[in-house]
Amino acid sequence: MILDWERQPSFRDFLTLILAGGQGERLHPLTKDRSKPAVPFAGSYRIIDFTLSNCLNSNLRRIYLLTQYKSQSLDRHLRNGWSIHNPELGEFIEPVPPQRRFSTNWYDGTADAVFQNIYLLEQQKPVLVVILSGDHVYQMDYRPLIRFHLEKKARATIAALVYPRRLSSSFGIMQVDSNQEVTSFVEKPADPPAMPGRPNESLVNMGVYVFNTETLVRAVIEDSKMDSTHDFGRDVLPALVQGGGIYAYFFEKEDGTTAYWRDIGTLESYYQAEMDFLQENPPFDLWNPNWPIRSYHPQVPPAWIAPREGQVFNSLVSSGCRIHGKVIHSILSPSVFVGENTQITDSIICNDVTIGDGARLRKAIVDKRIKIPAGFVVGEDPEADRERFLVTESGISVIPTGTLFD
Repeated sequence: MILDWERQPSFRDFLTLILAGGQGERLHPLTKDRSKPAVPFAGSYRIIDFTLSNCLNSNLRRIYLLTQYKSQSLDRHLRNGWSIHNPELGEFIEPVPPQRRFSTNWYDGTADAVFQNIYLLEQQKPVLVVILSGDHVYQMDYRPLIRFHLEKKARATIAALVYPRRLSSSFGIMQVDSNQEVTSFVEKPADPPAMPGRPNESLVNMGVYVFNTETLVRAVIEDSKMDSTHDFGRDVLPALVQGGGIYAYFFEKEDGTTAYWRDIGTLESYYQAEMDFLQENPPFDLWNPNWPIRSYHPQVPPAWIAPREGQVFNSLVSSGCRIHGKVIHSILSPSVFVGENTQITDSIICNDVTIGDGARLRKAIVDKRIKIPAGFVVGEDPEADRERFLVTESGISVIPTGTLFD
């Protein structure tokens, strides 16, 4: 379909592709049985819920999730929590595993995932394609991004974030001119280029794109012919920038300061992002009725805190929890049981975990359906913890699903 720059677009002009097939090796063991987008977050959510809620609140209602590794948990979550769109109105959220229409391979990179699903674009005939990642936590209205793309008459637009230069080597880095047209793009440089006049900051790629459909199709077809990693950041975007017409949209708050965005790629980044929502002023408001974060919520009773001995301080506590002990600066997913004289501090506890009487957990991530025995201690002796569990460089002890205790 040819893009009419003068016509006011409707939601039927847009197709959204969410890249949700990452293997998530650096999040292991949380990704032992699930994909990254399906990892629990902030007690009541999965990581994918933030991107999907952004789409819903931005009126993007035609969505394909390109899934791959360990997708059963994600598929179930979509079915239980996101079966809300009306197909009769052209709305949908559909998972799309590799169809192997052009090869016998699975998705071999982010660009290849789109290339293997060109037939979806041929079926839907969108004017614009919005490409998102399923493993980021942020709150973004995509409509101003789309308006910016249309106003600039861009071939593609990249959402960009001003980021500390010393932390930017894990991202794609852009340089732009005074009109915000991208003049250079380099993926994960060891020495990230600084922004002009801002030596301590770089302009990083958020993994949020708007493409004219024709531009996208030609780009991934050309990339498929190359001996490349078939990745948007490493291959497609640098090639497109050379042809011009690629713009950067600055993701900012209303006051012009950098907005919150986190790439949940490692256990350290996952833990820190969770802890961000326990601040007195969290990154964004989970309780905002004008921007609801949707998820699947199990049918369980309200949380209950025992009189006298039950105590909760600065924590997120989900439905179905029963607390007889003390919970401090922690996040509890649904149906967690905390025994008497137990203390949980600076920890993340996933669904259906039972923590026995007198246990002490500090700076721990406990995955779902684990029974912590009475008197068990985690987080006080790092060397002892390393003999039993994975412990990160900063001392986060991770107890995976299936752990058995003597």
